[in-house]
Amino acid sequence: MADFVIVHGSWHDGTLLEPVAAAIRGLGHRAYAPTVAGHGHGADTDVSIDDGVQSVIDYCRTRDLREIVLVGHSLGGTIIARVAEEIPDRITRLIFWSAFVPRPGRSITEEVEQPSTPAAEKQAPATGSSETLSLQVWRDVFVPDVDPEQAATWHALLSPEPRRPKTERLDLRRFYRSTLPMHYIDAVDDRALPRGLDREAMIERLKNVRVHRVRGGHEVLFTDPAGIAAVIVEAGVS
Repeated sequence: MADFVIVHGSWHDGTLLEPVAAAIRGLGHRAYAPTVAGHGHGADTDVSIDDGVQSVIDYCRTRDLREIVLVGHSLGGTIIARVAEEIPDRITRLIFWSAFVPRPGRSITEEVEQPSTPAAEKQAPATGSSETLSLQVWRDVFVPDVDPEQAATWHALLSPEPRRPKTERLDLRRFYRSTLPMHYIDAVDDRALPRGLDREAMIERLKNVRVHRVRGGHEVLFTDPAGIAAVIVEAGVS
């Protein structure tokens, strides 16, 4: 029995990954979906990426989780890379799921062609320490194959995204020296990872990575939580 800790991405919180976590539990494992600091409705979004990393570390330590399979979805990939630098003794492997794998010394905003991507252009303007995701972009880019009513229902569950973590440069030299087993789940229909991002080159940054190609888009956590849970478990224990 493995302990899966699944870290969400932008505009999400841990509750949105609970259906995936529940499906993993149904397959006989323990699964947890923490909310990263600064995320969720009503959260203080004036946070740094280190605040987010520390919140996941604290979550794992408080529950005395060991032998962790650490999963990062989307922007959660940057979080799990940093967590792995700080508590490698508690982690057995890393799974990047449609996730960013930035180069050392770069920020997420430097890694992608913002604001040239359609998603960046159509997002609602940033307000203070956070930014929101428009319903149009959500429908067109994140869940393009979902009917508009269902897309709107899911969009209402999203929350403002802290701005600062995307602009902070990440050292990550310790991460890239890690010997932890690494897996990458690549959703081949994903439109949300920006066009300017070379996904294959990004995946190849991971040492001895095993790649799992799956059908589906960026938000398969909504469209097929049981299906993606099965892939996560396969990557986590095989």
